[in-house]
Amino acid sequence: MIDTSLKLYSCLLLVLVSLLQGSVFATEYIYRDLMGNTLPPQKCSSRTEAEAAASDDYNLKKHARIFCESQGYGWHVEQRKSTGKLVCEECSEGGDNGRFRCHMEDVVVQCKRIKPGSVGLIPGQG
Repeated sequence: MIDTSLKLYSCLLLVLVSLLQGSVFATEYIYRDLMGNTLPPQKCSSRTEAEAAASDDYNLKKHARIFCESQGYGWHVEQRKSTGKLVCEECSEGGDNGRFRCHMEDVVVQCKRIKPGSVGLIPGQG
């Protein structure tokens, strides 16, 4: 009888601890949507190469990270909501006829940051 009640109490305690654990250690985030433009490259290239370089996934990820980090310490990319629109301009310097520089305009990125105090960032709180 004592052995059975001890097992029952230990199971109840285990269930109670597992239920409380999720709410105690939940991390809260602050979200912010940003819109920005990527930078065009320094050198000119053919239209197809310039369009491919501007809309390249690596280029968009890099600029999304820069957008979020410009908000301050602790901001990170949550998701890229929109890749924006492609804008190309013809190069006019040095006789580069038929050469272009392209970039993306109105790229929308969602950034996130841990809410202060949600996981003990303020001593004695959280």
